[in-house]
Amino acid sequence: MALSAPTSYFSCVSGSIDTKASLSSPFKLLKLPPIWPWQKVKMGPFSVSPMGFGTWAWGNQLLWGYQESMNPDLEQTFNMAVENGVNFFDTADSYGTGRLNGQSEKLLGKFIRESKGRKQRQDDIVVATKFAAYPWRVTPGQFVKACKSSLERMQLEQIGIGQLHWSTANYAPLQEFALWDGLVAMYEQGLVRAVGVSNYGPKQLLKIHDYLKIRGVPLCSAQVQFSLLSMGEDQMEIKNICDSLGIRLISYSPLGLGMLTGKYTASKLPRGPRALLFRRILPGLEPLLNSLREVAQRRSKTVSQVAINWCICKGTVPIPGVKNVKQAEENLGALGWRLSSEELLQIEYAARESPGRMIQNIFQTR
Repeated sequence: MALSAPTSYFSCVSGSIDTKASLSSPFKLLKLPPIWPWQKVKMGPFSVSPMGFGTWAWGNQLLWGYQESMNPDLEQTFNMAVENGVNFFDTADSYGTGRLNGQSEKLLGKFIRESKGRKQRQDDIVVATKFAAYPWRVTPGQFVKACKSSLERMQLEQIGIGQLHWSTANYAPLQEFALWDGLVAMYEQGLVRAVGVSNYGPKQLLKIHDYLKIRGVPLCSAQVQFSLLSMGEDQMEIKNICDSLGIRLISYSPLGLGMLTGKYTASKLPRGPRALLFRRILPGLEPLLNSLREVAQRRSKTVSQVAINWCICKGTVPIPGVKNVKQAEENLGALGWRLSSEELLQIEYAARESPGRMIQNIFQTR
């Protein structure tokens, strides 16, 4: 499928497209035309689609009910995403439960290699993987070894973005500096083209940026939980820091683990551990969900598409998870259009009026 023309998953728009327009300012956004997945945004040395896909569920049985019988559907989902212009995929060496640890990386690498021989498209795919700050990874060399293990699982020659999964500053500050040196080493050895961080709060983000800058290593990205359920002072401060330093913010959990899909209620909960969290938060989300439904109906979109589009309008690259083609199709419907300034204000006001808030990652530092 050619990437130069809209597919059936997107609504058509008219007008010229400025592919170089900046996404960093919410005021400038109002003057920009809609953005398509093949019109890339800057992330360090890369040009990536304005939305990527997360692969947390690929191997996770506990939270997402993964079974190996799902692999053909996952491969079809991957191929459909790539054919429609998505070239950014996020994974981690810790994704996968029990004996399936690392399964997400294995599957992603396999799908890239087997993507119907489309060499040019394979080269265009940007893989961002996260290396866990396990307590036994206490030296730069051990972190480099973790990177080499990920490369072996994915059978890739080089990783796009190597990310530190979380900071240990709150409980093991000496390990933190060793892991920073590990990022530098894997970059200098050419194992990764760029480096990033995940779950870093504003103060620690500034520290690692300055440290890497001294070492001659640019910080490419910062991944954090960022959504209409997670737009508190820390998250917005992180976003402002990223904008000022030229770091691309990657929004994980843009749908609040599914709470912003509009598919669940207090009496209709998902299976597994998520039900406990949903039961606690969903009753306080009525103002926000009602506002999202109103905008979605007016736009002929779904609630989840509006929630993802909000992340894009904020200049971030959201990475909603996908387990099947249907989910990928729905997520792709968040592209090709843009919320208006009035709609952004309406939704954000409703979010502030909703007492329900997403629980922050326990590893996120200040």
